[in-house]
Amino acid sequence: MGVIVKPDVKFLQNQILLGDCLTELKKIPAASVDLVFADPPYNLQLNGDLTRPDQSKVDAVDDAWDKFASFADYDAFTRAWLAECRRVLKPNGAIWVIGSYHNIFRVGTILQDLGYWILNDVVWRKTNPMPNFRGRRFTNAHETLIWASRDDSSKYCFHYDAMKVFNDDQQMRSDWTLPLCTGGERLKDKKGDKLHPTQKPESLLQRVMLATTNPGDIVLDPFFGTGTTGAVAKQLGRNFIGIEREEVYARGARARIANTEMLPEDALKTTTGKRAEPRVPFGTLIERGLVKVGETIYDPSYRIAARVRVDGSVACKDNSGSIHKIGAHVQGAEACNGWTFWHVKRGPNMVPIDLLRQQVRAEMAAVA
Repeated sequence: MGVIVKPDVKFLQNQILLGDCLTELKKIPAASVDLVFADPPYNLQLNGDLTRPDQSKVDAVDDAWDKFASFADYDAFTRAWLAECRRVLKPNGAIWVIGSYHNIFRVGTILQDLGYWILNDVVWRKTNPMPNFRGRRFTNAHETLIWASRDDSSKYCFHYDAMKVFNDDQQMRSDWTLPLCTGGERLKDKKGDKLHPTQKPESLLQRVMLATTNPGDIVLDPFFGTGTTGAVAKQLGRNFIGIEREEVYARGARARIANTEMLPEDALKTTTGKRAEPRVPFGTLIERGLVKVGETIYDPSYRIAARVRVDGSVACKDNSGSIHKIGAHVQGAEACNGWTFWHVKRGPNMVPIDLLRQQVRAEMAAVA
């Protein structure tokens, strides 16, 4: 019996694997992928052609890859590829799955059954949705994305502060208003028709990757289509692995990605909050000589003074403790951020000790 040798994931990076997703997923080593973005078949269950009021045909999804004999068949397929994606995800990895009302609720149930931990459902509200031509239902103006970590203990990536800055210093909400893929971004065949019926806009993938990946991460797309995931990954300095069974789509994706340029490295840096910065204890400032043992530190008004002790504690009259504890004590408060409360005298100026901490962090970043 032959032994199947699985390639090192580095040889799969930035490649499109041509073939069935279940077969190709088994070639990827376990715990090797940072993020999965999946745009699976929606199982739209269309009966016959869809026409406009003028009787012209709508270019809808009527391809064989979107057809399943039953819901049971669709569920079995979904469970199989989601299980493989969970296998290849790193312990702190995560997955995004996009779908419509036809399939997303079934996908969500299976995600939970397999042990994924749902973090958010995000509504993509389309600014230019296709009208409901038959007039028997509301216009389908949105799709739903489920964001889930590999399990409930995963320390998943989320750039909260970057997304807040992106959204004009307001928390990024779970409803995203973005246009459909149109114009020059839409790939066309030789006849000028859409190459793929459900090509996703780059703006959607840009938001997903900026929020939940880091430069150098590996993003897997098991339903690669015309390569939006790969193009955006290349732009943003991420790596991708694509799986696509249709040669015509894979060929279009390769050409598209080849013509995509990576953004300048300095432009890929994103805003990070204080929680993401390395921890620097007050004692480190003493070790670095930025604050001296016995030195006096002051409150912002220069009316309260405390003395720095050799163990990194500070003393004010008969009380001693951390910069935070003594800062709270002298104000009669329950809590205090000692980094911004206490100041030291440097030349003619009073400087918050937080500036000295930032100096240490800058030195740490330069060495890393």
